[in-house]
Amino acid sequence: MNRFYKDVVRGLSADAKYLDSKYFYDKEGDKLFTEIMACPEYYPTRCEMEIFSQQSTAISRLFKQYGEELELVELGAGDATKSIHLLRSLVEDRVNFTYYPIDISSNVIKQLEDKLPLALPGLQVKGLNGEYFEMLKQLGNTPGKRKVVLFLGSNIGNIPSDGVNAFCKELRRYLNKGDLAFIGFDLKKDPRTILAAYNDKGGITRRFNLNLLHRINNELGADFDLSGFEHYPVYDPGTGTCKSYLVSLAEQRVCVGDTECFDFKEGEPIHTEISQKYAVAQTDELAAATGFKPVKHLFDSRHWFLDAVWECV
Repeated sequence: MNRFYKDVVRGLSADAKYLDSKYFYDKEGDKLFTEIMACPEYYPTRCEMEIFSQQSTAISRLFKQYGEELELVELGAGDATKSIHLLRSLVEDRVNFTYYPIDISSNVIKQLEDKLPLALPGLQVKGLNGEYFEMLKQLGNTPGKRKVVLFLGSNIGNIPSDGVNAFCKELRRYLNKGDLAFIGFDLKKDPRTILAAYNDKGGITRRFNLNLLHRINNELGADFDLSGFEHYPVYDPGTGTCKSYLVSLAEQRVCVGDTECFDFKEGEPIHTEISQKYAVAQTDELAAATGFKPVKHLFDSRHWFLDAVWECV
């Protein structure tokens, strides 16, 4: 019985139904998320892209201060359209490093291993297909080489607030004193701007969420009727929490495989994603509480997004 099946059954069996957002990313999900990043409403990618396109030389030089030999690890690498700016700067600065993209999508890893060495001759790429910490454990530590772990795209915001401290402590466990974490945080701002980013007029985010049900149908033999669910995002400016749901439009029963069936009431939600927004001070407090110290804040021109550099202590 595979993990995908177990996680889906566990989530749909809960009193408050949920599905893990990491399963958004099959081949179609990867494609749809690329389209989301190009939406006019979806500002986080453009904000972080501005940081990488304009400040990568400075970031490269900062990393170089921590050692001439680096292992650059990216958690949830995606298509590397942002990190390629940093990779280029590191190559141009003649830093001795290997790039280890980690992603749950084997499709993503194959594309990166095929395309990046062609785009950046001399770049050493070793993709790791799997869960973040399983892959970090597999990678281990190389004597004399600093690790720099990239966690971009405000992916840390996809971790519920009651679990983010545990996540950062677990990340610290796989690193040595003096290693670096480079983490992207979406900052609190006008609530209307935030909500629009998860409810684009073109409906791509809606399709992205519904594709998760399509994937469960295809891979696990479920019988979700996609027309029976609607995408519904909400944002609470008090807590900084943005959540996405798929809401059942009618009373219905859904079966996953031959044995597991789940009853839905009309209006009953499936929680699919969280996207936490932060204040800068909260990110510093998170670092201090989990074994890091903040050493650099990098902002876009509107101060809507923060890439924080943390050192392991």
